[in-house]
Amino acid sequence: MAFSSLYLYILQLSHKFQRSVSQRRRVTFSQGSVKLIQTSCWISNPGVTIGETQAPPKYLKDKKVVPEADPPSIEDVNRLYQFFDQSNKLVVLTGAGISTECGIPDYRSPNGAYSSGFKPITHQEFVRSSRARRRYWARSYAGWRQFTAAQPSAAHVALASLEKAGRIHFMITQNVDRLHHRAGSNPLELHGTVYSVICLDCGFSVSRNLFQDELKALNLKWAAAIESLDYGSPGSDKSFGMKQRPDGDIEIDEKFWEEDFHIPTCQKCNGILKPDVVFFGDNLPKERANKAIEIARQSDAFLVLGSSLMTMSAYRLIRAAHEAGAATAIVNIGTTRADDIVPLKLNARLGEDLGTLLKLNKLLRSKDRGIGMANN
Repeated sequence: MAFSSLYLYILQLSHKFQRSVSQRRRVTFSQGSVKLIQTSCWISNPGVTIGETQAPPKYLKDKKVVPEADPPSIEDVNRLYQFFDQSNKLVVLTGAGISTECGIPDYRSPNGAYSSGFKPITHQEFVRSSRARRRYWARSYAGWRQFTAAQPSAAHVALASLEKAGRIHFMITQNVDRLHHRAGSNPLELHGTVYSVICLDCGFSVSRNLFQDELKALNLKWAAAIESLDYGSPGSDKSFGMKQRPDGDIEIDEKFWEEDFHIPTCQKCNGILKPDVVFFGDNLPKERANKAIEIARQSDAFLVLGSSLMTMSAYRLIRAAHEAGAATAIVNIGTTRADDIVPLKLNARLGEDLGTLLKLNKLLRSKDRGIGMANN
């Protein structure tokens, strides 16, 4: 998540690091001076100098990853409960809004990445430009440790519990962070996952963690600088959660990565390696897109959680469910692309309110009773 360009000059790293506000230093490697722009993690050492020895702007301290929302009304809670309770083949689609409370920002909310002018890399840019690939992987390497430190929210856990109890027939997610998996769910990952890296030429794949090790081996001095930073508590307002981008990277001064950051090629064919995600400007794999559409059409209820549905890949799912006669509902802070076709729309923070909204324990108990009666 890119806010205004805050230049963080790291005073000294590793054994040379000193907590001093009296002077500003840069991290020096053999190829020259490296300047990092701090946008995804907050250094907890109070002696770190930001910019020209000035404190961070107040708006940056106050900025939140999660948009503000009033608590849902009792009427809204009851309406959503009835929506859930009356469904037999409920499909749930989740978006970035379910992960914001884990410290991973979204794109389109008032505090999202787009609010600061951030433009994500496109598929075409990544494929045609080696410079763009170096920029992407350098930023991704720098943000990976903090991105993977995020923990599932109460919303992730609640959905996993409902899925296990049979209340959710199928789950689809637009997110690439695998927090649903860590909570115990196994959703269809509509846009792929950053936890896998694929070759664009031969299709070979490798885990992102192994690829991280390869990046480190090719960029040892730069990696040492990144790893020596003290990021604070993941997800806190003064940590990476306030500044991390939705796909896990941070912003780094191009004077460094443009020349000095090295990226590996495919070990099978020497081809271009890319995260296994659908970048902007790319299309969903046909088989995955068709599967998601079919799941939506076969549902009797379709619930969207934390998505504005601005991407066609997500919007067409709820539209398909609606056209097939399924009941539809949305819980999201702010407007969505499907507001005009959805009769039930709630504004709520998912992590704080989903358990209440779904009357979780009651739903689980009623489902258990239903199963017991059917078996007797």
